[in-house]
Amino acid sequence: MAAAAVLAVLVATAQLLLLVRGGSPAATAVEFVFPGFSRDNVTTSGAAVVTSASGGLLKLTNDTDEVFGHGFYPAPLRFKNASTGLPLSFSTTFVFAIAPRYPDAHGHGIAFALAPSPAVPRAMAGKNLGLFNTSDDMGQRTSSVVAVELDTAQDAEFSDINDNHIGIDVNALVSKNSTPAAYFDVTTGRFVKFSLVNGNPQQVWIEYDGESTRMEVTISPAGVPRPAIPLVSCVVNLSSALAGDETYVGFSGANGAAPSSHYVLGWSFRLGGGRAPDLDVSKLPSLPSSRSKKTMPSLLQIFMVLIFAVLVFILVSVAVVVLVARRRRFAEEEEDWEIEYGPHRISYKELHDATRGFRDVVGAGGFGTVYHGVLRRSSSGGAAADEVAVKKVAHDSRQGLREFVSEIASMSRLRHRNLVRLLGYCRRRGELMLVYEYMVNGSLDKHLFIVDDAGDKKPAALSWERRGKIVRDVAAGLLYLHEGSEQVVVHRDIKSANVLLDADMNGKLSDFGLARLYDHGSNPQTTHVIGTLGYIAPEMSKTGKATTSTDVFAFGAFLLEVACGRRPMNRNDDLDSPGLVDLVLDRLKAGRIMDAKDPKIGECDEADLELVLKLGLLCSHPDPRSRPSMRQVVQMLEGTAPVPDTPPKDLGSSSNRLFYGYRESFDEFATVFLASETTSVTTQPCSSHSNDEKQEVTSG
Repeated sequence: MAAAAVLAVLVATAQLLLLVRGGSPAATAVEFVFPGFSRDNVTTSGAAVVTSASGGLLKLTNDTDEVFGHGFYPAPLRFKNASTGLPLSFSTTFVFAIAPRYPDAHGHGIAFALAPSPAVPRAMAGKNLGLFNTSDDMGQRTSSVVAVELDTAQDAEFSDINDNHIGIDVNALVSKNSTPAAYFDVTTGRFVKFSLVNGNPQQVWIEYDGESTRMEVTISPAGVPRPAIPLVSCVVNLSSALAGDETYVGFSGANGAAPSSHYVLGWSFRLGGGRAPDLDVSKLPSLPSSRSKKTMPSLLQIFMVLIFAVLVFILVSVAVVVLVARRRRFAEEEEDWEIEYGPHRISYKELHDATRGFRDVVGAGGFGTVYHGVLRRSSSGGAAADEVAVKKVAHDSRQGLREFVSEIASMSRLRHRNLVRLLGYCRRRGELMLVYEYMVNGSLDKHLFIVDDAGDKKPAALSWERRGKIVRDVAAGLLYLHEGSEQVVVHRDIKSANVLLDADMNGKLSDFGLARLYDHGSNPQTTHVIGTLGYIAPEMSKTGKATTSTDVFAFGAFLLEVACGRRPMNRNDDLDSPGLVDLVLDRLKAGRIMDAKDPKIGECDEADLELVLKLGLLCSHPDPRSRPSMRQVVQMLEGTAPVPDTPPKDLGSSSNRLFYGYRESFDEFATVFLASETTSVTTQPCSSHSNDEKQEVTSG
């Protein structure tokens, strides 16, 4: 590389001697190509240096304020014809880069110059670009300097158009012509503006025609093909602009209050006609990495970094708090023994999202509040959504919880068309949530009782045809619980409020087995009688045990409730008031049993209605041994077994005695409880509302 450079200098010197001796300009053209610089092929002064011994960068300035640097071709050249005195044509191209130390402040730029000396006497830095001084920068015609400035600072005194322009200067810094930095894009047919101080290599072409004395300047990012249209041009008479016969050609760069590193990567030049050789941009030396530059951050930068760090800390802290709160919000209790029930467990977050944060309340009763939700499930065919009812059940005691969850898993395996399907459960913070399939038409009691105590209107009255179908649906579901599953399941709270209706008005039993929660969660010394007054069999007051026979008693009350459109006991009834069984029994004895039917029914199959009334009385017998089983009940409803035409003898006169015996037993049971601090009696009063709430008698 060094040998080639030396050879180029020798050739150029020989050609120069020929010019000096008066040879033909065309035959003695001067040409050199520097694809990188060495100390032998460029003369430097000021802050300028060559970054390596050969093939390096010409670095005109460094990261120092108020400095300038020069890099000129070592030998002077003659730009005038020796015989005619007319200017000679020349062509040059070079690749440069300006890398500012700070992104928002930089030096004054770089210039390609024709000057009488490689040192440019009395030149100044800053706005003078290292080529002029205060006495000649306004055009005193004493400098004999012609330059193409790549100006990156706007100086109003020199009429600069902006801080990013190309200008042609003749003996002054007031440009004869200037244009904002841009290159012509042939694909769009327009000039594209770009920054001179972007730190990337950029290429300049300068063509001077000695005959027309016109100078043209073209520029583009390095690597982009030479644009077809020059950016700026003007007439420059070098014969009068340059003093003497010897002129040096090269570069100058200058910094002011803010520094930049001004680089020349490669240079090609031809004097005496013809175009300068092209530069292979890919073979030029590389610019130093900007990462290696050691810069001192400004106070503003430090302040901004601190503000950013504080904001990041605050955002991270808030995110952590939100994440922890969210985790706590959706935290669930889960123990090792629940692994076997995994398929039946549904996450709290799923239920929270399904119910819109437990906002859609659709019911409330003794066992808890019920919410409507849409549960999204993943399947092989994509995401599926099921309407569900989520029942929140309070369960503060941990005693028996494992057994209860085991029963939930067991009940979730029960399958019958007349049972509301239990889909799963969730356990969180003393709460149990049971997830059922959603019944769109709600509970049966909302259809039986047209106007409730609050005066709210209910749906239209049900026909007997539909009521009879629902009665048989419930009977089939209850028979399945008693005999159809692997284990006998006692419902313990059969009533119209616990019969739900699907979209086709099919009746389905709900809350089967739910009362066991209180058995498992209770104190061993505490006895609970679970159920609703009017549906509780008399023997429950003595034994406290729920059996299939107590379910049959409640089913009998349910049959009368559906047929008569009246609850077994109303909220305001006292124990001395005749109950629904007594009223129906009185009509039966009087031979007018149809008078007991619900007046809202209208015309109906009276034989079928009479069958239901008589069956309701039979199931309501105070002696459990006289009640039919659910299999017999279903057979009677299907017509495969007869219903007795007259009730058993002990259902009449003895019923009051047994009923009052039940009262006495219940009062005795309650008195015993009141005498002890560890005993409680829990019942559910019947009301005209569907929301049946528990009442608990507790000691002082």
